[in-house]
Amino acid sequence: MQKYKWTIQEQGLFLKNTGELLSRGYPLSEALESLMHQLPPKRKHEISQCLSQLKEGFPFYQILANMNFNNNLIGYVFFAEQHGGLASAFLEGSEMVLRKGKDIEKLQKLMAYPIFLMFITAFLFVFVDKVLLPRFSSLFVSMHLKPNFFTKAVYLFGDLLPLFILTVLFGLVTLLIYYFFRFRKLSPIQQKKVMVKIPAGGHFLRLYYTHFFAVQLSHLLNGGLSIYEALSLFEKNDKQPFYSALGEAVKIKLREGNKLEDILISYPFFERELANIIRHGQKNGRLDQELSFFSRHCLNKLEEKTEKLLKVIQPILYMFIGFLIVSMYLAVLLPMFHLLEGF
Repeated sequence: MQKYKWTIQEQGLFLKNTGELLSRGYPLSEALESLMHQLPPKRKHEISQCLSQLKEGFPFYQILANMNFNNNLIGYVFFAEQHGGLASAFLEGSEMVLRKGKDIEKLQKLMAYPIFLMFITAFLFVFVDKVLLPRFSSLFVSMHLKPNFFTKAVYLFGDLLPLFILTVLFGLVTLLIYYFFRFRKLSPIQQKKVMVKIPAGGHFLRLYYTHFFAVQLSHLLNGGLSIYEALSLFEKNDKQPFYSALGEAVKIKLREGNKLEDILISYPFFERELANIIRHGQKNGRLDQELSFFSRHCLNKLEEKTEKLLKVIQPILYMFIGFLIVSMYLAVLLPMFHLLEGF
């Protein structure tokens, strides 16, 4: 039977509904059976297979991995199965994924119309720059009219556009070469160190990595595990190589006598406040609660920054497109007005 890929929204809603049923006392298998009746036919067969695999003893995170679910959701389920808080972990994981899906949807809506305008504007610009304006320019030169500011702006943009396209293509080729010949060979931890240095998105990634690490460590500690035992579970998470490598690396440094907060502050992919939170939580004996609160703070901060970025991108695009369109019209019309005044 043909498999249909689950969208990120479908995955989030599925995990959210499962978490809500679990919080009401349903066992996992009964929760899935109940949800199966609410899902469209193309999903019922997959959930039926899921139930069969559960009865055979497969862990739920492995089943979701076979269904090609998002790795971050699989990570939430993996840790939830270790500390036993399936309901709360499912709800938190689904909230994170649904927020991410909404942000992507907002970005698509905000960018769709400006991108359409950019294509139309690009077509008009090529027509004006290559066909219309040269003909008018020869007429204006014969009438001894000097090029105005907008004419110069159109010609300048026309000269810079090929250079800009070549620069972008060169940058993309360079990034591809770097990715295939260098980046892929780095360890997962080294890869994250490189990624958080990206000027535009580094801080967003840092907030996300801090949120995920803090919330999972919080759940594991709340389940009665020690920090070392919690890191051992991170190490066993084969579906997320970064967190597996991180758990192993932190354990080694702990055995060498380093403090957890000193270890984490040395990693640039975590917020510096995380070390202070751990230090404070260890002093008052409420490390799990401190981490849970801080993870929520990181998620809220991430959403706020995303909202601000989306509100900035669209006006900038509109201003650029508007300036280009006005420049094209005025580059032609202003000299014509001067000619009419001469008559």
